[in-house]
Amino acid sequence: MLEEFQKHIEANFQNLVQGKFLLACSGGLDSVVLVDLCVKSKLDFAIAHCNFNLRGGASNGDEKFVQGIALSNGIKFFVTNFDTIGYVKNNKVSVQVGARELRYRWFAEVMHENDIKTLVTAHHVDDSLETFLINLSRGTGIDGLSGIPEKTDTLSRPLLRFSRSQILEYAESQNLKWREDASNADTKYLRNKIRHKIVPLLKDLNPSFLKNFTKTQQYLSESAVLVDAHILELKSRLFQEKEGVVRISVQALLDLKPVSVYMHALFKAYGFTEWNDVENLVSAMSGKEIHSKTHRLLKDREFLLLTEIQKDTDAEDCYSVQEGQAEIVEPISIKIESVNELSEKNQNTLYVAKKALKYPLTIRKWKNGDYFYPIGMQGKKKLSKFFKDEKVDVVSKERQWLLCSGEDVVWVIGRRADERFKVNEDTSDILKFTLN
Repeated sequence: MLEEFQKHIEANFQNLVQGKFLLACSGGLDSVVLVDLCVKSKLDFAIAHCNFNLRGGASNGDEKFVQGIALSNGIKFFVTNFDTIGYVKNNKVSVQVGARELRYRWFAEVMHENDIKTLVTAHHVDDSLETFLINLSRGTGIDGLSGIPEKTDTLSRPLLRFSRSQILEYAESQNLKWREDASNADTKYLRNKIRHKIVPLLKDLNPSFLKNFTKTQQYLSESAVLVDAHILELKSRLFQEKEGVVRISVQALLDLKPVSVYMHALFKAYGFTEWNDVENLVSAMSGKEIHSKTHRLLKDREFLLLTEIQKDTDAEDCYSVQEGQAEIVEPISIKIESVNELSEKNQNTLYVAKKALKYPLTIRKWKNGDYFYPIGMQGKKKLSKFFKDEKVDVVSKERQWLLCSGEDVVWVIGRRADERFKVNEDTSDILKFTLN
């Protein structure tokens, strides 16, 4: 197995040959074998061990055992202790989920602090089969059936093409010692039930089952690449982004068949999981919205608007601009300068007669009842009507800032200036505001 492992590393994991990596070692069979293979392959790595304090003295025994492996091989050793039960209670997650969140967060911290680019774990093909069956039992798409990836930008799994039986055979041939976690035999856990009761039956049915499963997962992964390429092309046509808001035509979505499959593929990357709600949004009333942990999806007339969830700015927040101030930093970036004449004209530039202003100026969000005198038009206009006529979407209205002089709107920033503050032939003192 060592020779096969070394050829595999040389062909597919040059990142492990060329740079130092962090190897997650629990003390169990798989990670102990991985450490041994990496040592004998003369790879440069450090060992990281998590003590979850879930098994009393056995957890501390695991820690000392892994530390011993590191010391005997002259390998740098990182260890941490977690209050896993406390974390689980506070975050209302299962022990398995909590332990995963804790360890991967800590691995990332160690890597960042020590300038290590890659984490290596000891997942093997039996792990991939178990994950496949778990996902299959819960109902999943092609991604859930494609298996555990061998490599990501920061994670490598060089044992994924080896089976548990190969790993055990190697460990016994090298007289390796490892720690047994008694909970791995407890079939009250779904993964253990699949590992000890279902997988052996599948292997008995067909001695080549594991080999054929690996081929099937490869086909599924290749199919997923085709699907991803198609979805990426669709997004480039349907997702139109401007100022942090992605607009998607509802009619264009309805033209996709089957809609439910496409909606899942198009929006899964944004954290949405309630797929009935996502699909129903295309036929919902304008103003209906749904949220994931990271994004907001809103129906606005003929469009869906996709935005990242950001910290809300209090609608009552008001920012002062003092006379002589050359730059505005919050809540948006605006340069202020005195000029002698008007030059470029666009929506991001405002020229005003300084004498018409009452200091301090203010920048605030718009609110119902606000009105102004749009430059080039006669009479006043409510901002709500202005936004409607300009077909400004809901999200953009929520984000709209005003530059005000006293109670008067000087500029609907980035959209329209007020007639009362415009520069004319008699204006001698001109201020130029440029939105950065």
